[in-house]
Amino acid sequence: MIIDLRSDTVTKPSAAMLEAMMNAPVGDDVFAEDASVNELQNFAAELFGMEAALFCPSGTMTNQIAIKAHTQPGDELICDTASHIYNYEGGGIAFNSGVQARLVNGDRGRLNAKQIETVINPNFDWLTKTSLVSLENTVNRAGGSIYETAEIQLIKDLCLKRNLGLHLDGARLFNALVVTNDSPKLYGQLFDSISICLSKGLGAPVGSLLLGNQEFINKSRRIRKVFGGGMRQAGILAAAGLYALKNNFNRLHEDHENARMIESALKKCSFIKSIMPVETNIIIFELIEGIEANHFVHKMKENNILCTGFGGQSIRMVTHLDAPTNMCTKVCEAISAVSF
Repeated sequence: MIIDLRSDTVTKPSAAMLEAMMNAPVGDDVFAEDASVNELQNFAAELFGMEAALFCPSGTMTNQIAIKAHTQPGDELICDTASHIYNYEGGGIAFNSGVQARLVNGDRGRLNAKQIETVINPNFDWLTKTSLVSLENTVNRAGGSIYETAEIQLIKDLCLKRNLGLHLDGARLFNALVVTNDSPKLYGQLFDSISICLSKGLGAPVGSLLLGNQEFINKSRRIRKVFGGGMRQAGILAAAGLYALKNNFNRLHEDHENARMIESALKKCSFIKSIMPVETNIIIFELIEGIEANHFVHKMKENNILCTGFGGQSIRMVTHLDAPTNMCTKVCEAISAVSF
């Protein structure tokens, strides 16, 4: 038995999800005629209290569509140094939209309104036009850290005052929501656009959604087509996403509990230099000098446990619905038995 903690993207559809996929009514989504896609989009829009949603193959696509829809070539967006849109989307900010990023060092990937205000460019011809702020919640590179809602509200107020768009890369937003108990509708009020991923903690095999007002989604739909994201009988995939939203949201706290259990095991190990605070389902830790990350990864693999190096001496593990508590208990036992 392999225990795969490389990411929460490795989950496979359950029998019930596969049944929903097999029974999905389909049509041509390029003509907006796929009933299952339409149902998913309407359900998600209603969930967040937003006007419309757009189903796309990936979170990278939803983020990149949002950036292009919010900006013009030559503009600048503000994001944290750790942001997924900057680090892991293939340079798409520049390639797809002709926009540059103003990077800010936040608190474990989280910006505050004062930091953002200091880097908004004044309206001079020789400066790039600041047009968008992008936040990430939870923050992948910061170990799944969560924004405080009060700080997001301050950022929203600033963006309204300075006429800036506010986008959320909410790939793991539902992990944050089960911790804070905030309503998705509150986030729908705070952001101009939201990207949510269905194929991470929620367990669908493919897909992300972009949410916003109707005008924004109409524009985004055209951009999706330009990016090659127009799908045909996509309802087979949309049905999995709809099942995930309806059934796999409230169970995410189990993944968080398992992550904290692994964190506790790591804290007892002499070869661990530091561990980022574990707030959700991501565990990032650093090994002491002299122990290579790939050496630790190899030792875990010998125990049929997969994890991944995360740069330098760092390792990342991510809990998910296909790694239940009994598997994570075995991970803890393997960690405790490791010697160098």
